[in-house]
Amino acid sequence: QVQLVESGGGLVQSGGSLRLSCAASGRTLSTYHMGWFRQAPGKEREFVAGIRWSGSSTYYADSAKGRFTISRDNAKNTVYLQMSSLKPEDTAVYYCAAERGVVVTTKPRNYDYWGQGTQVTVSS
Repeated sequence: QVQLVESGGGLVQSGGSLRLSCAASGRTLSTYHMGWFRQAPGKEREFVAGIRWSGSSTYYADSAKGRFTISRDNAKNTVYLQMSSLKPEDTAVYYCAAERGVVVTTKPRNYDYWGQGTQVTVSS
């Protein structure tokens, strides 16, 4: 069993930056691919970024490319999402998730463990 806890969300002005963290307990994250997802009110949960267990490859939604960076520190059992040039449309609850598939996937149903989420609000 893996427990995931996100932190780092908050209120930021348009154009600002935030760094989200996802700390794991219960098991090491080093064998899991990790993903960041977000869900805005009235919308489906969507993939934002993913990273292989080794950190060797990263993947981004088009909306995140060039602005967000996913990284991980397996020694600290933590995954990060650095977000910059934030826009009001980035406002959502952000979740981290862990999966043990062969490849990093963008489908929420493929992920085995989820955190409780952290709110990110970007004001215009």
